[in-house]
Amino acid sequence: MKIRRWMIVVAGILVIFSAVWSSIERRKMVAQTSSRYVVLMERFDQKIIASKRAEKKMYPASMTKIMTTLVALEQITDEEKTVEMPNEIVAAAKNQGASTAGFSGGDTVTIRDLVYGIMLPSGAECCYRIGKYLDGSEQKFVEQMNRKAEELGMKHTHFSNMTGLHAEDHYTTAKDMALLLDHALKNKRFRKIFTSMTYRTSPGKAFPSGRILYSTLFQYRDQLKLNNGDYLGGKTGYTSEAGLCLASFAKVNGKEYVLITAGADGDHETKPYHVMDAGKIFQRLSETAEK
Repeated sequence: MKIRRWMIVVAGILVIFSAVWSSIERRKMVAQTSSRYVVLMERFDQKIIASKRAEKKMYPASMTKIMTTLVALEQITDEEKTVEMPNEIVAAAKNQGASTAGFSGGDTVTIRDLVYGIMLPSGAECCYRIGKYLDGSEQKFVEQMNRKAEELGMKHTHFSNMTGLHAEDHYTTAKDMALLLDHALKNKRFRKIFTSMTYRTSPGKAFPSGRILYSTLFQYRDQLKLNNGDYLGGKTGYTSEAGLCLASFAKVNGKEYVLITAGADGDHETKPYHVMDAGKIFQRLSETAEK
Protein backbone atom coordinates (compact mmCIF):
# COMPACT_ATOMS: atom_id res chain seq x y z
CA MET A 1 0.00 0.00 0.00
CA LYS A 2 2.84 2.38 0.89
CA ILE A 3 4.49 1.80 -2.50
CA ARG A 4 1.21 2.46 -4.29
CA ARG A 5 0.65 5.69 -2.35
CA TRP A 6 4.20 6.75 -3.11
CA MET A 7 3.67 6.11 -6.81
CA ILE A 8 0.50 8.23 -6.75
CA VAL A 9 2.36 11.06 -5.00
CA VAL A 10 5.22 10.91 -7.53
CA ALA A 11 2.75 10.89 -10.42
CA GLY A 12 1.03 13.94 -8.97
CA ILE A 13 4.33 15.77 -8.58
CA LEU A 14 5.24 14.99 -12.18
CA VAL A 15 1.90 16.32 -13.42
CA ILE A 16 2.37 19.56 -11.47
CA PHE A 17 5.96 19.90 -12.66
CA SER A 18 4.89 19.32 -16.26
CA ALA A 19 2.18 21.98 -15.98
CA VAL A 20 4.59 24.50 -14.43
CA TRP A 21 7.24 23.75 -17.06
CA SER A 22 4.68 24.13 -19.84
CA SER A 23 3.58 27.48 -18.41
CA ILE A 24 7.19 28.68 -18.31
CA GLU A 25 7.74 27.61 -21.92
CA ARG A 26 4.59 29.43 -23.03
CA ARG A 27 5.71 32.63 -21.32
CA LYS A 28 9.10 32.34 -23.02
CA MET A 29 7.38 32.20 -26.42
CA VAL A 30 6.14 35.79 -26.12
CA ALA A 31 8.46 37.34 -23.52
CA GLN A 32 11.09 38.55 -26.00
CA THR A 33 8.78 39.70 -28.80
CA SER A 34 8.86 43.22 -30.18
CA SER A 35 5.09 43.03 -30.56
CA ARG A 36 3.24 44.56 -27.60
CA TYR A 37 0.12 42.44 -28.16
CA VAL A 38 0.34 38.71 -28.80
CA VAL A 39 -2.10 35.80 -28.88
CA LEU A 40 -1.24 32.28 -30.00
CA MET A 41 -4.45 30.25 -30.25
CA GLU A 42 -5.06 26.64 -31.16
CA ARG A 43 -7.69 26.45 -33.86
CA PHE A 44 -11.17 24.96 -33.43
CA ASP A 45 -11.19 24.79 -29.60
CA GLN A 46 -9.83 28.36 -29.33
CA LYS A 47 -7.40 27.39 -26.59
CA ILE A 48 -4.90 30.18 -25.93
CA ILE A 49 -1.40 28.70 -25.82
CA ALA A 50 0.50 31.90 -25.06
CA SER A 51 -0.37 35.57 -24.84
CA LYS A 52 0.79 39.05 -23.95
CA ARG A 53 -1.67 41.88 -23.28
CA ALA A 54 -4.29 39.78 -25.02
CA GLU A 55 -7.30 41.82 -23.90
CA LYS A 56 -5.78 45.29 -23.96
CA LYS A 57 -7.17 47.82 -26.41
CA MET A 58 -5.16 48.11 -29.62
CA TYR A 59 -5.62 49.39 -33.16
CA PRO A 60 -5.87 46.72 -35.88
CA ALA A 61 -4.68 48.71 -38.92
CA SER A 62 -5.16 46.61 -42.08
CA MET A 63 -5.87 43.42 -40.13
CA THR A 64 -9.34 45.01 -40.29
CA LYS A 65 -9.55 43.66 -43.83
CA ILE A 66 -9.98 40.14 -42.46
CA MET A 67 -13.44 41.21 -41.32
CA THR A 68 -14.01 43.21 -44.50
CA THR A 69 -13.26 40.16 -46.63
CA LEU A 70 -15.32 37.77 -44.51
CA VAL A 71 -18.41 39.99 -44.48
CA ALA A 72 -18.08 40.51 -48.24
CA LEU A 73 -17.74 36.79 -48.99
CA GLU A 74 -20.83 36.00 -46.93
CA GLN A 75 -22.86 38.28 -49.23
CA ILE A 76 -21.27 37.63 -52.63
CA THR A 77 -23.19 35.23 -54.86
CA ASP A 78 -21.44 35.84 -58.20
CA GLU A 79 -17.67 36.33 -58.11
CA GLU A 80 -17.51 36.59 -61.92
CA LYS A 81 -19.73 39.67 -62.08
CA THR A 82 -17.85 42.68 -63.44
CA VAL A 83 -18.03 46.26 -62.18
CA GLU A 84 -16.21 49.46 -63.08
CA MET A 85 -13.72 51.06 -60.71
CA PRO A 86 -14.82 54.71 -60.34
CA ASN A 87 -12.22 57.48 -60.55
CA GLU A 88 -13.47 59.04 -57.31
CA ILE A 89 -12.89 55.85 -55.32
CA VAL A 90 -9.30 55.53 -56.56
CA ALA A 91 -8.70 59.21 -55.83
CA ALA A 92 -10.17 58.92 -52.33
CA ALA A 93 -7.92 56.00 -51.43
CA LYS A 94 -4.83 57.81 -52.70
CA ASN A 95 -5.73 61.07 -50.96
CA GLN A 96 -6.07 59.21 -47.66
CA GLY A 97 -2.59 57.76 -48.06
CA ALA A 98 -4.10 54.27 -47.89
CA SER A 99 -2.47 51.24 -49.47
CA THR A 100 -3.94 50.29 -52.85
CA ALA A 101 -4.02 47.28 -55.16
CA GLY A 102 -3.13 49.44 -58.15
CA PHE A 103 -6.45 49.54 -59.99
CA SER A 104 -7.16 52.69 -62.02
CA GLY A 105 -10.35 54.64 -62.50
CA GLY A 106 -12.33 53.15 -65.37
CA ASP A 107 -10.90 49.63 -64.96
CA THR A 108 -13.41 46.81 -65.36
CA VAL A 109 -12.83 44.24 -62.63
CA THR A 110 -14.55 41.13 -61.34
CA ILE A 111 -15.86 40.85 -57.81
CA ARG A 112 -13.25 38.13 -57.27
CA ASP A 113 -10.52 40.58 -58.32
CA LEU A 114 -11.75 43.01 -55.69
CA VAL A 115 -11.79 40.46 -52.89
CA TYR A 116 -8.25 39.29 -53.64
CA GLY A 117 -7.28 42.95 -53.99
CA ILE A 118 -8.48 43.59 -50.45
CA MET A 119 -6.61 40.73 -48.85
CA LEU A 120 -3.33 40.33 -50.77
CA PRO A 121 -2.04 43.84 -51.57
CA SER A 122 -4.37 45.42 -48.97
CA GLY A 123 -6.16 47.60 -51.50
CA ALA A 124 -8.33 50.35 -50.02
CA GLU A 125 -9.94 51.10 -53.39
CA CYS A 126 -11.12 47.46 -53.50
CA CYS A 127 -12.69 47.84 -50.05
CA TYR A 128 -14.61 50.93 -51.05
CA ARG A 129 -15.79 49.41 -54.34
CA ILE A 130 -17.00 46.24 -52.61
CA GLY A 131 -18.78 48.28 -49.96
CA LYS A 132 -20.58 50.34 -52.58
CA TYR A 133 -21.46 47.27 -54.65
CA LEU A 134 -22.83 45.19 -51.77
CA ASP A 135 -24.36 47.75 -49.41
CA GLY A 136 -24.39 51.08 -51.21
CA SER A 137 -21.79 52.76 -49.02
CA GLU A 138 -18.86 52.15 -46.68
CA GLN A 139 -20.95 53.23 -43.70
CA LYS A 140 -23.64 50.60 -44.36
CA PHE A 141 -20.98 47.92 -44.86
CA VAL A 142 -19.26 48.85 -41.59
CA GLU A 143 -22.55 48.37 -39.76
CA GLN A 144 -22.50 44.76 -40.94
CA MET A 145 -18.89 44.39 -39.78
CA ASN A 146 -19.89 45.46 -36.28
CA ARG A 147 -22.88 43.13 -36.25
CA LYS A 148 -20.58 40.28 -37.23
CA ALA A 149 -18.12 41.20 -34.47
CA GLU A 150 -20.95 41.08 -31.93
CA GLU A 151 -22.10 37.72 -33.31
CA LEU A 152 -18.59 36.28 -32.90
CA GLY A 153 -18.26 37.46 -29.30
CA MET A 154 -15.64 40.12 -30.10
CA LYS A 155 -16.60 42.06 -26.98
CA HIS A 156 -13.84 44.65 -27.16
CA THR A 157 -13.97 45.51 -30.85
CA HIS A 158 -15.54 48.35 -32.82
CA PHE A 159 -15.03 49.18 -36.49
CA SER A 160 -15.53 52.62 -38.00
CA ASN A 161 -14.15 51.94 -41.49
CA MET A 162 -13.42 49.09 -43.91
CA THR A 163 -9.68 49.60 -44.29
CA GLY A 164 -8.12 50.01 -40.86
CA LEU A 165 -7.10 53.64 -41.30
CA HIS A 166 -6.62 55.08 -37.84
CA ALA A 167 -9.61 56.34 -35.89
CA GLU A 168 -10.06 56.47 -32.12
CA ASP A 169 -13.32 54.52 -32.38
CA HIS A 170 -11.73 51.81 -34.54
CA TYR A 171 -10.19 49.35 -32.11
CA THR A 172 -9.92 45.73 -31.03
CA THR A 173 -7.81 43.34 -28.92
CA ALA A 174 -5.38 40.62 -29.92
CA LYS A 175 -7.74 38.00 -28.50
CA ASP A 176 -10.68 39.33 -30.51
CA MET A 177 -8.61 39.32 -33.70
CA ALA A 178 -7.57 35.71 -33.05
CA LEU A 179 -11.24 34.74 -32.58
CA LEU A 180 -12.09 36.47 -35.85
CA LEU A 181 -9.37 34.77 -37.85
CA ASP A 182 -10.21 31.35 -36.40
CA HIS A 183 -13.82 31.79 -37.48
CA ALA A 184 -12.99 33.27 -40.88
CA LEU A 185 -10.79 30.30 -41.77
CA LYS A 186 -13.84 28.04 -41.55
CA ASN A 187 -15.07 29.75 -44.72
CA LYS A 188 -13.50 27.82 -47.62
CA ARG A 189 -13.36 30.81 -49.95
CA PHE A 190 -11.76 32.97 -47.28
CA ARG A 191 -9.19 30.28 -46.49
CA LYS A 192 -8.23 29.98 -50.16
CA ILE A 193 -7.68 33.74 -50.42
CA PHE A 194 -5.89 34.03 -47.07
CA THR A 195 -3.42 31.28 -47.97
CA SER A 196 -2.59 32.74 -51.41
CA MET A 197 0.64 34.62 -52.02
CA THR A 198 -0.26 35.72 -55.57
CA TYR A 199 -3.35 36.12 -57.73
CA ARG A 200 -3.81 36.88 -61.44
CA THR A 201 -6.66 39.29 -62.14
CA SER A 202 -9.10 38.97 -65.01
CA PRO A 203 -7.91 40.41 -68.38
CA GLY A 204 -8.48 44.09 -69.07
CA LYS A 205 -7.58 46.76 -71.60
CA ALA A 206 -4.41 47.78 -69.79
CA PHE A 207 -3.47 44.17 -68.94
CA PRO A 208 -4.74 41.77 -71.66
CA SER A 209 -3.37 38.78 -69.70
CA GLY A 210 -4.41 40.13 -66.32
CA ARG A 211 -1.99 41.41 -63.72
CA ILE A 212 -0.40 39.73 -60.72
CA LEU A 213 -1.38 40.86 -57.25
CA TYR A 214 1.12 40.00 -54.52
CA SER A 215 0.46 39.42 -50.86
CA THR A 216 2.14 41.91 -48.55
CA LEU A 217 3.82 38.84 -47.03
CA PHE A 218 5.32 37.70 -50.34
CA GLN A 219 8.67 39.34 -49.67
CA TYR A 220 8.91 37.62 -46.26
CA ARG A 221 8.01 34.09 -47.33
CA ASP A 222 11.56 32.76 -46.78
CA GLN A 223 11.57 34.11 -43.21
CA LEU A 224 8.43 32.15 -42.41
CA LYS A 225 9.65 28.67 -43.23
CA LEU A 226 9.30 26.29 -40.27
CA ASN A 227 11.40 23.24 -39.46
CA ASN A 228 8.46 21.15 -38.34
CA GLY A 229 5.43 22.80 -39.87
CA ASP A 230 4.03 25.03 -42.57
CA TYR A 231 3.31 28.73 -42.51
CA LEU A 232 0.00 28.99 -44.37
CA GLY A 233 -0.92 32.66 -44.63
CA GLY A 234 -1.34 36.03 -43.02
CA LYS A 235 -2.54 39.62 -43.20
CA THR A 236 -0.25 42.48 -42.30
CA GLY A 237 -1.16 45.95 -41.11
CA TYR A 238 0.51 49.21 -40.22
CA THR A 239 -0.32 52.71 -39.09
CA SER A 240 1.88 54.88 -36.91
CA GLU A 241 -0.64 54.49 -34.08
CA ALA A 242 -1.11 50.71 -34.47
CA GLY A 243 2.51 49.81 -35.14
CA LEU A 244 3.45 46.80 -37.22
CA CYS A 245 0.73 44.13 -37.07
CA LEU A 246 0.25 40.61 -38.37
CA ALA A 247 -2.53 38.06 -38.15
CA SER A 248 -1.12 34.72 -39.26
CA PHE A 249 -1.92 31.04 -39.58
CA ALA A 250 0.28 27.94 -39.48
CA LYS A 251 0.20 24.18 -39.08
CA VAL A 252 2.73 22.88 -36.55
CA ASN A 253 3.11 19.21 -35.67
CA GLY A 254 -0.21 18.45 -37.32
CA LYS A 255 -2.22 21.13 -35.49
CA GLU A 256 -3.42 24.47 -36.83
CA TYR A 257 -2.79 27.71 -34.94
CA VAL A 258 -3.65 31.37 -35.41
CA LEU A 259 -1.28 34.02 -34.14
CA ILE A 260 -1.62 37.76 -33.64
CA THR A 261 1.59 39.79 -33.31
CA ALA A 262 0.68 43.46 -33.15
CA GLY A 263 1.91 46.81 -31.94
CA ALA A 264 5.55 46.22 -32.85
CA ASP A 265 7.78 49.26 -33.19
CA GLY A 266 8.99 50.12 -36.68
CA ASP A 267 7.43 50.91 -40.02
CA HIS A 268 7.69 49.89 -43.67
CA GLU A 269 11.32 51.02 -43.75
CA THR A 270 12.52 49.00 -40.74
CA LYS A 271 12.95 45.31 -40.12
CA PRO A 272 9.59 43.46 -40.15
CA TYR A 273 9.47 42.88 -36.40
CA HIS A 274 5.87 41.64 -36.50
CA VAL A 275 6.84 38.98 -39.05
CA MET A 276 10.04 38.09 -37.20
CA ASP A 277 8.04 37.64 -33.99
CA ALA A 278 5.62 35.29 -35.74
CA GLY A 279 8.45 33.20 -37.15
CA LYS A 280 10.10 32.89 -33.72
CA ILE A 281 6.88 31.98 -31.94
CA PHE A 282 5.84 29.33 -34.44
CA GLN A 283 9.36 27.89 -34.41
CA ARG A 284 9.44 27.76 -30.60
CA LEU A 285 6.01 26.15 -30.62
CA SER A 286 7.39 23.49 -32.93
CA GLU A 287 10.39 22.86 -30.71
CA THR A 288 8.32 22.80 -27.51
CA ALA A 289 5.85 20.31 -28.96
CA GLU A 290 8.72 17.97 -29.88
CA LYS A 291 9.94 17.71 -26.26
